[in-house]
Order: sequence, then C-alpha cells, then structure tokens
Amino acid sequence: MSKALFSISILLLLLSCTKKEEISTPESSGFDRLATSSFYLAALKVDNQTGYFTYYHISRNAPMRIYFSKKVDTTTVPANVQLKENTTLIPVYYSYENNDSVIVMTPKLSLNFITKYTININANLQSRQHDLLGVSYAYNQVTTIDSTDKFPRISDSKLLNLVEKNSFNYFWLWANPISGMAKERFTSGDVVTTGGTGFAIMGIPAAIKRNFITRADGLARLTKIVNFLDLNAQKYHGAFAHWINGNSGTTIPFSTYDNGADLVETSYLMEGLLTARQFFNGTTASEVSVRATINKLWENVEWDWFTQGGQNVLYWHWSPNYGWTMNFQIRGWNEAMITYVLAASSPTHPISAAVYSNGWARNGAIKNGNTYYEVTLPLGPSNGGPLFFEHYSFLGINPNGLKDAYANYAQQTKAHTGINYNYCVANPKRYNGYSDSCWGLTASDNNINGYSAHEPNNDLGIIAPTAAVSSLSYTPTQSMAAIRFFYYKLGDKLWNSYYGFSDAFNLTNPWFDTDYLAIDQMPMVVMIENYRSNQIWNLFTSCPEVKTGMRTLGFTAPYL
Repeated sequence: MSKALFSISILLLLLSCTKKEEISTPESSGFDRLATSSFYLAALKVDNQTGYFTYYHISRNAPMRIYFSKKVDTTTVPANVQLKENTTLIPVYYSYENNDSVIVMTPKLSLNFITKYTININANLQSRQHDLLGVSYAYNQVTTIDSTDKFPRISDSKLLNLVEKNSFNYFWLWANPISGMAKERFTSGDVVTTGGTGFAIMGIPAAIKRNFITRADGLARLTKIVNFLDLNAQKYHGAFAHWINGNSGTTIPFSTYDNGADLVETSYLMEGLLTARQFFNGTTASEVSVRATINKLWENVEWDWFTQGGQNVLYWHWSPNYGWTMNFQIRGWNEAMITYVLAASSPTHPISAAVYSNGWARNGAIKNGNTYYEVTLPLGPSNGGPLFFEHYSFLGINPNGLKDAYANYAQQTKAHTGINYNYCVANPKRYNGYSDSCWGLTASDNNINGYSAHEPNNDLGIIAPTAAVSSLSYTPTQSMAAIRFFYYKLGDKLWNSYYGFSDAFNLTNPWFDTDYLAIDQMPMVVMIENYRSNQIWNLFTSCPEVKTGMRTLGFTAPYL
C-alpha cells in the first residue's frame, strides 16, 4: 500500500497495455498494480463508489464488486477474498460477473450501522491460468448512519430542557460525596477539578430556575463546596491547584512541575463562586454565611503576585517545590480572558490595565483580522482554535455589546464559531459524517491519542457535542440542528438517560466515548441557559467588582 501515491499513473499505463482478454473495469483511481504477473486488481466498487482506500456511508447490504485483469479461479475466492470486522469473519455470498473477472461479494446479513469493515484480498488468489495475485490488499468501508429517530420527537424547548438537565446531572449525581466538587471525569475516582467545579457551580442557579433542584438543595451543595475549599483544600497565595483530592483537599499534581497553583483554573472557580454569590442574595443565615465564605476565598487570591515580581503579564502556574519553573505566561487569544478580568476585579490584589494590554493583548498582537472560510476573525490564531476559547470565559462574561481596544466580542464569538462550523461543512479532510448538522471541534477525548484540543488546524475527525451545544448563543440555528442530530440520529450511541451526551465521537474510525468530562458537560448547562434567559451572564456581570475591573481594563458594554 505504500506505493499508492503513484498508483494512478501506473494503473492508466497498465490498463492501456492489457487489452487481450477484453476485460472491462469501471473508471477509478487509487489502485495500483503491485503484482509482477498480468493478473492484478484493477478496481473496487463499493455501493457505487470507486477509487478509495476507505469507503463511507455504505449501505448495510451493499455489494462489493472487485475487478481483476483476468478471469478468476472461483475455487480460490472464499479463502482469499473476505469481509471482516476487526478479526471476525463476516458471512458473505459470492457471485461473478464479466466472465468471472469480477467478484461480487454481498453480506448474508445486514451489516451494523456506523461500523468499520475491511475487505481483505489475499495474495494467493488465482486466475484461471493459475497466476497468483501476488499482493495482498485491505480496503475499509464504514457503514451508514441509521437515519431513523432513536427517540420520539419533542419540541426544541423540551429538548433543550432535557440536554440541560442531564448535563447538569453529571455534577449533581456524580460529584465527590465529601467535597461536593465535580469529578474531573466519570472515571477519575477521587480526583476533582477546580475549573470544572466552577462551571458546575454556575449551573446551580440554572438548575434551580428550571426546577431540576430546589433552592435549598442548591444552597446545601454550594455550602459543602465552599466550606471544603475554605477548610480543607490546599491553597497557594490564595489560588488553587488544577486537581484536588475530593476527600482530603490535598493537591494532585497535574504534571511533574504543576503541583501547586493554577491561576486559570482558579479563575474558573471564582467565576462560578461569584455567580453563586450574586444568586444566593437572601437574608437567611445560611445565605449570608455562604456569601461571606465566598468573599473570603475570592479576596484571598493574590492575583498580582502571579505577575512574578511585577511584570506586565500573569503567569499560569506556581509550585511550592519548583517555583516558577514552568514559566508559562498567560497571553491571548485563548480560554483565559476571564483570568485577566478577575485579576483586575480583585478588591484586594488587583492588576493594572498595563498587565492586560501588555500581557494578555500583547500590545495588540492578539488581533488577527484575516478571513477563514468566508468569515473574518477579529482575534486569535488562524482558523480560531478550539471552540472552548469562546466558552470558558464567556460562561460569565456576556459578549453581546462588549468592546475594548481590540475587538467587538459579539463579533469575535460568532466569527470563531462560524469558522469552526464552515470548516466542518467544507470538510477538507473528508472525514465521515461532518455536515451542517454534525459539527464542532474543541478539546475532548478521542480514540487516536487519548485527548487533544481539536480545531481546524488539529482536526482528527473527532466531534464533541459540547462544541456546538455550548455555542448555542453564537450560532443558534446551526447549534440547534446539531443538538437534534446528536439526540435523534446518534442518540442510541451518544445519549445517556442520566448524564446526557458523552464526551465525543468519531464517525470515520467509528467510536463513541463512554466517558464524561466536567469541563465539557458543565458549559453546556450554562450556555444553554444563557441562550434561553441570559441568567448566568446577568448574575456574573452584576458583580460590582467585575464591573469595576472590566472598566479598568477598558471594556465598554451596556451592563457596565
């Protein structure tokens, strides 16, 4: 198969020189004559497609026609021309056309939907003149998606309610029982996530608004979390680690040198805590107490200390063992705008506007202005990057009407999402399943290297539901189409009746994740609610400190 790069020219030459048996084959490309004899594979047609090494959208009973340069010895076919799913042999019928020069292989039973099968053609296949094929071939085919609805149709409003509720259940039903914090993922044991917990806390007001839980139950869970953070969790100049043991509060290293403060994860946690503080604004002793504890945690974060001695940039990590060894500056455009906003908003340890403009905005180098897939991108890397860039900070910060010296953020969020959508529709890598209703590239699990920040410049064929769902406010029509597709068409493989959509899937090399990640489940809750009611945006941006901090950094918006 390594010679396939020059197969087209070889095939055309060979076909022009082997006319004596008058064997006809379909026009095709992608096949090469590797055998030294005149008996060779000329073409393969699967479900009326030809010329590929992998065939997609194949019907479950599609015939596979295999064309050869000579008549085949049919007695050698069953042992040498086979259909397999991994190592399992699939029963097939064999028939022959064109004077036995074409093998027609048809499944005896309907194949499974969205499943990869391999057509194996072995070197020992013989012609009637007993020529050996001499070379083995393997061609893949992926069967079509089942187009039937997996669940009864409901209104879009009810569907959004269902997705919002089940996504919230990941936190509500599966949190660590001691700390109440969100587990990193479904399989993470005692490991809880600081940022994911911040996102989950933001979902509590939404869950109360939608009557998924009561206000009393939401307050009780919040109280458990903030008391654990206050009394048990390790802190580093007021900041928290990326991962924490949910039973003891001790830091679990994210990597060798990342065993202390993670300022970006801390900002996600504070984004959630401040949102909850604004929601639980009652005069009861329990609400007054939880607000006081949140204020203590918030005011103890030494944001200015993370300028590493007064530099005009924030640093992501600090370790009690390794100090500033990681030395990772937080510079935009990425998921960390919220970090600078909160650092400027701190009533006790604020940064100056110069730290934002020189550090985050890189003195204007944050700007892009180029056009990708017919959309002009104000900020960020080419093609926009993964979609979580437009989610994490904007769970709390309302981009609508928001401007500063560098961008109009309504344009930025819509442009980035639009590029991601248009890229998936264009599908330049020809991945299976990408369409106007199956799109969304962001960081998620995958079945290639385990986990990656998927985006147009790093497209591995992985779609993550959170990408399109959490973009609902930016691309409502396109996101709603994706939600319907994920639920109705892929729901038998992608939807869990307790926890909603699993983390990711791959239709090219078929795989559906069975895991759930807090940082992917929880943004869906928050952003669906922001689309429906602006609730979380209104709560977070009502914080007086946030208003002051954003104005300090030069932001303007109706809510400031």
